[in-house]
Amino acid sequence: MIIHFTGVLIFLFFFFVLHIALCVWGYRDSIRRGRSNEYAIIVLVGLLFFPVVGLIVYLIIRND
Repeated sequence: MIIHFTGVLIFLFFFFVLHIALCVWGYRDSIRRGRSNEYAIIVLVGLLFFPVVGLIVYLIIRND
């Protein structure tokens, strides 16, 4: 039981770190592409609250 619980915690921690890294990447990518700070913050919030859908939408709209 303890091994199972520890495995679940490690799994959840991994996806939490992946989620935060995705948010940071989206913010930095939008800044690097010359977008405004407001746009970058909108991207950050979108990826924070809607990780999968936000990533798909950002990947579609980021190309000019």
